[in-house]
Amino acid sequence: MSVQVISEDVSQALVDEALALESAREAFIASVTDGTVYPVVVAPVTDEGHRFTVKSGASGTSAVIKVGSYWPGNEAHGLANHGSSVILLHPDTGRLRAVVEAAAGNAFRTAAADALAVQTLAREDSRVLTVIGTGHQARYEARAAFRVRDFDRVIVAGRRPEAAQTMAGELRELLGASGAGSFTVEAAGIEEAVRQADVVVTATNAMAPVIDADWVRPGTHVSAMGADGSGKQELGPALYERAALFCDLPDQSRAIGEFSHAAPEVPVTALGSVLTGDAPGRTDPEQITVFDSSGFALQDLTFAEAILRAAAA
Repeated sequence: MSVQVISEDVSQALVDEALALESAREAFIASVTDGTVYPVVVAPVTDEGHRFTVKSGASGTSAVIKVGSYWPGNEAHGLANHGSSVILLHPDTGRLRAVVEAAAGNAFRTAAADALAVQTLAREDSRVLTVIGTGHQARYEARAAFRVRDFDRVIVAGRRPEAAQTMAGELRELLGASGAGSFTVEAAGIEEAVRQADVVVTATNAMAPVIDADWVRPGTHVSAMGADGSGKQELGPALYERAALFCDLPDQSRAIGEFSHAAPEVPVTALGSVLTGDAPGRTDPEQITVFDSSGFALQDLTFAEAILRAAAA
């Protein structure tokens, strides 16, 4: 039985925001219906920050293993620092069915989860998007959010003002090329950007809060994706007390995600349960909603399956 291999070049050519968003929706629903996710392995390799993670799961008879890598300094080789390889097992035999390289696809799939939360939890009249972060992932987060809400203003903020200015220029060009309607893009300080936002998307590698709870105005939605390992944190803990909290996997979020910093008695709801109608989402226009995305293997399963279908087509 042959193993289908999808190279990085092919998966990058096939992926777009629509494919990523629909595969994310499928994964989140599977996470609360027939899916199983196993504990994440995070393995540091060197003192220079090289590490890899292993995520695995199953849905129905399909099983997936995803190996993610973070190799700082890859720019010197013309490669992204983050790598992603998805391995699918054959449902009848357990043998290798397919290998999908998806470094670029991982950025799309991560942003799609945050955009799905925006689509599900943010107010329909949200018009101001604030992006906290000036790295590679921030571009994908902004594009994905634009797909689900009609923003007319984007504010970019980061811990380095000059990087925020550069990112604002890149997003102005990138979002314009994607066919978004009339909008403005500007850079600002983090506090100013958060205070004006209807939707905040974070994409940082912060080890301490970059957002104070007092900056977040009533009715705001926050999608936070940076906390995906022990010690990482983007949000001030006081925000957990003011907001309705949602995530991909509650147990995982409490173990390695943003809500590992929340008190055990604070309720956390799986976004998949909102999508299936088994739990409420936003219940009030003035309510603050926070979504924590730490990533899970079923996202990689549904994403890889979508890429295989696109390749066959």
